[in-house]
Amino acid sequence: MKVHYGIEKALDCRKPIVTIGTFDGLHLGHQKIIKQLIEAAKDINGETVLITFFPHPRSIINAAEPVKLLQNQNEKITKLQALGLDHLLVIPFTREFSKLTAVDFVKTILIAKLKCHTLVLGYDHHFGNNREGNLAFLLANAKKFDLNIIEIPAKEIDAIKISSTKIRNSLLQGDVETATLFLGYPYEISGVVVAGEQLGRTIGFPTANISLNDSNKLIPKNGVYAVKTDIHGKEHFGMLNIGVNPTVQDTSSIKLEVHLFDLSADLYNESITLQLINYIRPEHKFDSIEALTKQLTEDEIFVRNYFSLQ
Repeated sequence: MKVHYGIEKALDCRKPIVTIGTFDGLHLGHQKIIKQLIEAAKDINGETVLITFFPHPRSIINAAEPVKLLQNQNEKITKLQALGLDHLLVIPFTREFSKLTAVDFVKTILIAKLKCHTLVLGYDHHFGNNREGNLAFLLANAKKFDLNIIEIPAKEIDAIKISSTKIRNSLLQGDVETATLFLGYPYEISGVVVAGEQLGRTIGFPTANISLNDSNKLIPKNGVYAVKTDIHGKEHFGMLNIGVNPTVQDTSSIKLEVHLFDLSADLYNESITLQLINYIRPEHKFDSIEALTKQLTEDEIFVRNYFSLQ
């Protein structure tokens, strides 16, 4: 997959079959759109082009309440590469760009820059200033624009109206199982292992402290999670705490600390991606370090049993 940033010059691709969207999370509904995009390209020996935007449009239009993302850019690109696309076009989203009308978007980008042959869109997609562009607009003007339009109806995308918003809400409630169901894969958190207070070592639960790659990444509800990760080609399991460490430090900032079972390797400065598999319990403030240690021991037994590691 070729990744293009900006649209200063025309893309060199054969019979471009195009879709448009933010595609945050690349959930099952998104995946069905991309699957149809690829099938449509094969039918005419064309090349697939996915247009997305960065930053997320909602973070620009409503800057006071920037949207928390299910994926950072690198995570999204990695997932898209695995789906078999030919081209990814990332358009910088600015206030000025947000004022581009639907007609101008079609004329200046889809036609002039991409020479778009076919546009594939979900039933509820909107684009252009004030979201004025939609399937009705495109179908009414298809001949004028000389565009082929493929609509993917609701029943083809999802039977339960999957949306990135529903996935975000599930994660904020600690419901990672519903998030996994909608995404089609476990929710992931990527970051770099940084030095922490090393307090976990003193009670027998050394942790790797994760510094996120993107401050706009959505952090699920505080608590303890069963997680798995791949380190140097080997799968490892463990438990992740998201929270403020109320028993030990009680800080105001959210920390992510993962205790990986049966791993003694030094991970400092390494990039790591955690898959959140299950929510175990809320974060608690314990009366003593001994009470905390006892609970962590019970958590580890539970998570090991959950993953059938005992």
